[in-house]
Amino acid sequence: MDQRAISLVRTNFRAVTGSPHGPAQLTNYFYAHLFGENPGLRGLFPATMHMQRERLVLAIDFVIAALDDPDRVREFLRQLALDHRKYGVEAGHYPAAGRAIIAAMRDFTSAVFWTDAIDAAWTQVAELITTEMSIGAASDDLPSTWSATVVGHHRLRDDVALVRLRSETQIPYEPGQYLPVQIPQRGRMWRYLSPAIPTNPYGEIEFHVRKVRGGWVSPSIVNETQVGDRWTLGAPLGGLRVDRTSGRDVLMISSGTGIAPLRAQLMEMAMKGHNPRVQLFLGGRYPCDLYDVSNLWQLSITNPWLTVVPICENATDPWWYTGPPTELPEGIQRSLVGPIGDVIAGIGSWSDRQIQICGSATMIRSTRKALIRAGTPAVQISYDQI
Repeated sequence: MDQRAISLVRTNFRAVTGSPHGPAQLTNYFYAHLFGENPGLRGLFPATMHMQRERLVLAIDFVIAALDDPDRVREFLRQLALDHRKYGVEAGHYPAAGRAIIAAMRDFTSAVFWTDAIDAAWTQVAELITTEMSIGAASDDLPSTWSATVVGHHRLRDDVALVRLRSETQIPYEPGQYLPVQIPQRGRMWRYLSPAIPTNPYGEIEFHVRKVRGGWVSPSIVNETQVGDRWTLGAPLGGLRVDRTSGRDVLMISSGTGIAPLRAQLMEMAMKGHNPRVQLFLGGRYPCDLYDVSNLWQLSITNPWLTVVPICENATDPWWYTGPPTELPEGIQRSLVGPIGDVIAGIGSWSDRQIQICGSATMIRSTRKALIRAGTPAVQISYDQI
């Protein structure tokens, strides 16, 4: 695509999604066209489409923002297609999705502003999405899903649970990736969880799950999961990884259960003979959120390339916290206090590091902005898009 076409779709998309109800209306139009043309596709999706609607807008937004980097767009779309295999979506379904995107944007944009040039530009975007996702859907001969049995469920905090599963066959994920997960208590509702340990020959996998207030799935995982439950796991996605050939040291920033994909990478690195230096900022809103600090501190003691620094937005636990007093391991650096992005950016620009950020979408956004303001090149900051 040329720069004029890219500018047209970006301006049009921002005008649509920038209005208060724009994203919701856009997704309503999209799914109305998609299911209107192909009624059978509706049965592939869960009864509640709230999560799918949010992710649709996020995915299109990412593609539009990254159109200047075709390789990045291709990789993202092909991974997205691999993810959609868990619903039963096949390569032949994507042309209809491309047509639905154009129709939805045309419906939302008034006839006065929907010009032939905008139509042509969106046609190019739709063709890109359709082509790359069709390639992605047909590019992998791995199973679309695996089954695994819960073999352990432990409360790390009242609202955080560690769940360990065992699969009959080893799931081929890389540390730093995440997997779609479906639990028996919430059929056809998929959520994305990052393994907290590397793969092992026993087919074991471990997740750390925080209960989200008002959530559909996480409360069931924390409160209702029992040993013996059978979970369904989708194909691994994402690409957080440490580049050992770059010559750059590493900065890892986590908040809450966002530590899981970083933890898995660090555990794998501990099995290697040579690693770059890694500085891990282990964050949370309160000290009680640092539920895994002792394990990571022990890992750093036996691996001198790793430095662990706790950081909390608040110096003390909240009044409603009823667990044991939070105590940091003896010898670890005193916890830094403040918004995690601002504190880390205040130390320096970190422009010589390869950087990974894991946590909530809000935490990732604010920390990334703080680092960029401090002089960190955006290209050196990695995080999961969805």
